Amino acid sequence: MLAPCALRSLLCVLSCAWLQTGAASRLKSPALPIQSEREPVPSKGLSGCSFGGRFYSLEDTWHPDLGEPFGVMHCVQCHCEPQKSRRGKVLGKVNCKNIKQDCPDPDCDDPILLPGHCCKTCPKGDSDNKQTDSVLDTFDYFHEKSKEKEDDLHKSYNDRSYLSSEDLAPGESRTDFVAVLTGVTDSWLPSSSGVARARFSLTRNSLAFSITYQRMGRPSRIVFLDSDGTAAFEYKVPKGQSEMICGVWKSVPKALLRHLQTEQMRITMTTSANKREEVEGKIIKHRALFAETFSSTLTSEDENSGMGGIAMLTLSDTESNLHFILILQGLIRHKQKEPFVVPIRVELVYRQHILREILANITSHDPDFAEVLTDLNSRELFWLSRGQLEITVTTEGQDPRRISGFITGRKSCDTIQSVMSSGDALTPGKTGGVGSAIFNLHDNGTLDYQVQVAGLTSEVVGLTIELKPRRRNKRSVLYDLTPEYNQATGLATGSWSRLEARHIHMLLQSELFINVATAHSQEGELRGQIKALPYSGLEAPRHELPVPLAGSFVSPPVRTGASGHAWVSVDKHCHLHYEIVVAGLSKTDDLTVNAHLHGLAEIGELDDSSTTHKRLLTGFYGSQAQGVLKDISVELLQHLHQGTAFIQVSTKLNPRGEIRGRVHVPNDCEFGARAEVEEAEFDDFFVKDPEELKKDPHTCFFENQHHAHGSRWTPNYDKCFSCSCQKRTVICDPVICPVLTCSRTVQPQDNCCPVCDDKKEPKDMKAPEKVEEHPQGCYFEGDQKIHAPGTTWHPFVPPFGYIKCAVCTCKGSTGEVHCEKVTCPKLTCSHPVRRNPADCCKECPEEERTPAGLEHSDMMQADGPRHCKFGKNYYQNSDNWHPWVPLVGEIKCINCWCDHGVTKCQRKQCPVPSCFPTTRREGSCCPECVDSKEDDDVMVKTPDKRRTWTH
Repeated sequence: MLAPCALRSLLCVLSCAWLQTGAASRLKSPALPIQSEREPVPSKGLSGCSFGGRFYSLEDTWHPDLGEPFGVMHCVQCHCEPQKSRRGKVLGKVNCKNIKQDCPDPDCDDPILLPGHCCKTCPKGDSDNKQTDSVLDTFDYFHEKSKEKEDDLHKSYNDRSYLSSEDLAPGESRTDFVAVLTGVTDSWLPSSSGVARARFSLTRNSLAFSITYQRMGRPSRIVFLDSDGTAAFEYKVPKGQSEMICGVWKSVPKALLRHLQTEQMRITMTTSANKREEVEGKIIKHRALFAETFSSTLTSEDENSGMGGIAMLTLSDTESNLHFILILQGLIRHKQKEPFVVPIRVELVYRQHILREILANITSHDPDFAEVLTDLNSRELFWLSRGQLEITVTTEGQDPRRISGFITGRKSCDTIQSVMSSGDALTPGKTGGVGSAIFNLHDNGTLDYQVQVAGLTSEVVGLTIELKPRRRNKRSVLYDLTPEYNQATGLATGSWSRLEARHIHMLLQSELFINVATAHSQEGELRGQIKALPYSGLEAPRHELPVPLAGSFVSPPVRTGASGHAWVSVDKHCHLHYEIVVAGLSKTDDLTVNAHLHGLAEIGELDDSSTTHKRLLTGFYGSQAQGVLKDISVELLQHLHQGTAFIQVSTKLNPRGEIRGRVHVPNDCEFGARAEVEEAEFDDFFVKDPEELKKDPHTCFFENQHHAHGSRWTPNYDKCFSCSCQKRTVICDPVICPVLTCSRTVQPQDNCCPVCDDKKEPKDMKAPEKVEEHPQGCYFEGDQKIHAPGTTWHPFVPPFGYIKCAVCTCKGSTGEVHCEKVTCPKLTCSHPVRRNPADCCKECPEEERTPAGLEHSDMMQADGPRHCKFGKNYYQNSDNWHPWVPLVGEIKCINCWCDHGVTKCQRKQCPVPSCFPTTRREGSCCPECVDSKEDDDVMVKTPDKRRTWTH
């Protein structure tokens, strides 16, 4: 009667968020009496997922079988998702979710639940047995993409950038979220008429957001709220005139990541103008975000309306059908607990002329709505591309409410860009040339472009924006930029004002390419995919053309198929911000190329005779590298100012440089980095000459870098670690954050640990006496870092790592570091243990801890009955309960009891039904005959069928 290993796997998936291949048997059991599972041995070299003692191939889906008495969880679906490791190896990770919420509403009065099914269906023979499609299924983009046919390109042709267009950086997964923000109706402030749309992208533990707003002043601050309504993160909006707000929440704590993934977080936006306004909304996941190429923010003309919405739209890939989903908020005012039906009218309008009209019903508890406008004619598609179509939503009835908005191309803080390389040309080559382009799409459908090329073998004869070719010698040219190209400067700047709606859709789906043809390569010497570079939050001037990186710029020149570009800037603190994009190095079917995909990026002087001021920026995998370099020498800053510096990317095949570019960043940093310690204190930070380090037998080689013995650094794979070199041995320790006693904390941008937010402390607390803070902070020799005044940390002592038994504080008045020993709490158990060798204080072992709800005296009775632990709960002997299973909840059809320290569970015994079909009512454990249902059983009817008229 013990739950099998599959339940353990399901619990591990939820507690760890993701279950890596081959890790199932090594994760600790969540204190359930579950037997250990044996690791299934997959075929050699085969990637997949291990779950519940079985092996699943990539992209497999299944319902977990938890064994007796739980059985198959039909409402839980698990998926083996492919993920790339840091080295580019494809692994499988298990993701399980509850699919009951996605069940369609049966279009009949008496739906039944068939055995082995999760969703109720209409009985056979029912005249109204059509099921309404799921809201998500109206986006046939997902279905069409999976059925896309293989093209018939000749093998000598190459569009590998297109093949990997949807690939993320190795080892990373990206999750998109959306929120609709409307006026707060239960606030002491008057409800606002403002509406904002926020789009979020979560990569690892970094959450980037792009926010647009209408009918309100520029917000001054944005606050993320956790499930309890407590402020978790605050972002102060910089002043400006743009209606787009871009920001990044870095190092989101794991607990809040879980809140985000389970849609328990909200976001508020407040203005600081004379008329203070506040809008708020819930952050949710939505699969339509992947397909969205057009959008609209719906607002009301009424003052203080507190209502609004957004429309996410996309075109079919093959037909002129416009799919859309409406997310509405505040349009229906109700205080009833029971849902009720609300009729709405959706109109597509051009200059107050109604083009299309849809009548439909929504429910008060689920006001989202999805539909398809079929066969748009050429005029409608033209108006769509120009941002002249308006979508309106009006409630029918005595008190009609109306919101509307114009449809434009999708907006975000991402940068539409392209790197053109000879390795990505239709006929791949190695010329050492480079092309770089940035684009900006306006609401009226105009596309601004800036293009630069360099290092070519001959003069440019063609510069075009194209589709992916479907057959040899049949390139599909959409727009010719050649007339705007200047042979002398290598630049082409202009605007494409005649984009069709289909072109905008393909542009935002990364399905367009830019091709450079030369006299020696009439078909194309360089080629690159036009795609969005996600917003990173760095102070990089993405509105300007980046620095081109090419093999022809290396000394001596390198004939390579790779190229790249980089944005570089120096901020007011004299810190260097950089973003590098590389193309032409990767090929999905060429493992030998993937082997040298990782590279080194460095910055230095153009004069190769001196390597004193050459600095390593980062070691990276994939096609992108970004970061901030803080400790820069005065000489290197001067070279940046004079334009005599370079950025270089090296690989294993070309360790002396694969591609390079000249950098010119004007700055006034005459004395080096500001707000830091004196320059002399940074001597140990500088990366010495790699050739000298190689000669030292005690040097460590880590992340493609040589580190001197005794040196300390922050690794590239995670900034929340500290590494040290101890005689050819690299020791890396995770940063341990001290426990803070303040009520409110903030997460500094360049800090792994949160700090107390003194400005947000309650007013009734006695404020400490203000002292003049030391402007430079405190320099701690252990980790060789500058700590801000007032911050606390555990000291880092190589080679022992972080010492938890001490806490250091930076005294802001003097700049001195004060460290004191940690006081351990008193323990009541007889045999305390140190759970981890690095822990400072001992703890009571699990079996000796006093559980909540049990008296200490009961636990100390040696001869008394033993208690049971199930999940996170403790039960006394003979206690009965219904088990709680993740993603499913409480299973009332199973009874568990505590039998002298052993948990036992059993499903309720049901008689064998003598009829077919059978159904199971809500709250009932046993199946019943369909005809035996009680007449007074209340069934909620589905909304009326949708009616559509086209004018």
